[in-house]
Amino acid sequence: MGEFGETWLLIRKRFDDIVDGLTTEQLNWRLHDQALTIGEMAIHVAGVEVSFVSQLLDLELDGMQARVKAAATDGVVNEKPFPFTSEEITPRFISQVLADARAMATATITEPSEHVLGKNIVSALGPIVDGRGALARLAYHPGYHQGQAQLVKSAPGFPD
Repeated sequence: MGEFGETWLLIRKRFDDIVDGLTTEQLNWRLHDQALTIGEMAIHVAGVEVSFVSQLLDLELDGMQARVKAAATDGVVNEKPFPFTSEEITPRFISQVLADARAMATATITEPSEHVLGKNIVSALGPIVDGRGALARLAYHPGYHQGQAQLVKSAPGFPD
């Protein structure tokens, strides 16, 4: 397994576990106006995976994959609206989006080719990174949002 694979598999599972079992109300509960909901975080995590992997593998995306990819940045690191509405953010939808992104990303992260490791792409935060830098970011990224989701879930007023 590649050097980033074990970390990503562990961290991604922890993120998936914290989201699993949440209701639609819980997925869409917003701590404050500037915060992502846990559902938006989940789509964003999937979006970053889809964005990086599609760039690393030169994949053309359309339809739902393109919308998920947009969630890597839109409404998160730029001023555009988040590409999904609260009506779309349901437990079933979140489970599917996370599963689809995981399926798309697993082989690239766990067994990256030399071509992937050396490829330059645009990070969600803007800098150009090589494949090694992209995979390092992907391995860590779900853990960042897992911590945020835990804080949201423990906040006063979070729905039961």
